[in-house]
Amino acid sequence: MEEPAMEESMKRPRPPKHTLSAWQLLIFAVVVFIATTFVMTFVVSKDTVSGPSMEPGLSTGDRLISLQHKKVRRNDIVVLYAPDEASSAYMEHTGAKNSDLTYVGNGKLFNGDSLVPLKSRELYIKRVIGLPGDTIRSKNDKLYINGKRVKQPYLNKSFMEAAIKRYNIANGTSEKYFTKNFSLKTITASQTAKVPAGEYFVMGDNRIISHDSTAFGFVPAENIQSVVVWRYWPISSWKFY
Repeated sequence: MEEPAMEESMKRPRPPKHTLSAWQLLIFAVVVFIATTFVMTFVVSKDTVSGPSMEPGLSTGDRLISLQHKKVRRNDIVVLYAPDEASSAYMEHTGAKNSDLTYVGNGKLFNGDSLVPLKSRELYIKRVIGLPGDTIRSKNDKLYINGKRVKQPYLNKSFMEAAIKRYNIANGTSEKYFTKNFSLKTITASQTAKVPAGEYFVMGDNRIISHDSTAFGFVPAENIQSVVVWRYWPISSWKFY
């Protein structure tokens, strides 16, 4: 006789629920914090625009996300350590005065005999106009790179006209052009035909008032902190670059 098949009397056990212990949650939180801090310190920067030098494209209060170590290209908007201006925190900490600071060009700022570290400088926000090896000339509000006229879509004609009028009224002048005529050879801070290797020529979009490479000369690559990729505030003006 065949023995009757035995019926299953037991159900398969359910897989155990995976729950995180308090220690695991703590370790996870610490890892996330360290990773976020690393990214925000060495990869991503958050910046807030202060001042009118990049108007009308960027205005005071605009908040930006920028990437460190990103390749710099022509027309990029960059955040850079000011070649010629120490931060207010540095001045307060050291007790230095403006008369103690000496800018010798090539991004080197001295307090007496001591070089002011980059991270002890103010931050500027500018647009990259010239790359290493470029020749640059501006005449009658027309920009020429390597002998060829280039478009400047980031400039706004109506803003330019209004800015010239405001500037003339405020300064008692009769400027006709938004960008003063110049070539690299005529700029006191550069006096060379081409942008040197490893350096950049930057300008603010609000050319008539911007303090930029036309005043302080070329910006070494190490002075560039980050490249702007996104304006996230105000929300109504979100823009990727």
